[in-house]
Amino acid sequence: MGKKGGSKHLKRKPAPKFWPIHRKEYVWTVKPKPGPHSLSHSLPLAIAIRDILDFAKTRKEAKTIISQGKVLVDGKIRREEAFPVGLMDIITIPDAEATYRILSHKKGFNFYPIEKDEATFKLCRIENKTVVDNGHVQISLHDGANKLIQIADPKNPNEDIYQTLDVIKITIPDGEIVGQMKLAKDATALIIRGKNRGIHGKIVDIEKAAGKKRRLLLATIEDAAGKRFQTILDYLFVVGDSKQSTSLPEVK
Repeated sequence: MGKKGGSKHLKRKPAPKFWPIHRKEYVWTVKPKPGPHSLSHSLPLAIAIRDILDFAKTRKEAKTIISQGKVLVDGKIRREEAFPVGLMDIITIPDAEATYRILSHKKGFNFYPIEKDEATFKLCRIENKTVVDNGHVQISLHDGANKLIQIADPKNPNEDIYQTLDVIKITIPDGEIVGQMKLAKDATALIIRGKNRGIHGKIVDIEKAAGKKRRLLLATIEDAAGKRFQTILDYLFVVGDSKQSTSLPEVK
């Protein structure tokens, strides 16, 4: 009988380029298990603990720390070393009194230290919307989660105020929606992909082109130094309206 399913192993050479691992020192690395983020936009928890945060020197030490329940992702204990973590996830190590938010960086991910008050919420981008039974609306988020928006009157859906590429603010670990940020002019956004990834600033202009997919429209970002960058809307992650709702690192 032939093998079923994909491979459970991953060699270092074909691993995503942004993983901070030596490509030729060893052959194998940790392969992320199926979870909230795809392989190309995540990294396993063991690599985050060992190679980025330096809480362990070896994979065995990282596995021990994780299996003992000493690492929380989005407020929940994760005991699997291959659990995938990605953009905007909140990593908490209570014993070290350390909390980090995963942000985009020009070389991959930046585990940016945050204060405790910022660790109570998470930002999630809306990737898709679907109308389900009884006229209710389901929104799909960038981290794999789904939220059901209850609609009182399907013929007059006043509760449906959400649009794809907008960002919602949810509590952790409860996951309740407590805010929304529109992808629009004057909003503060972070570039999450492309050659300018990691840069954040104010959206000063959005292209208007009839018949063009909204995700592919060009947007112009102005950073704190007044320098402007262009990218498509699909590469933007809103982090605030006129003012950013979470702390962000300075971009040199």
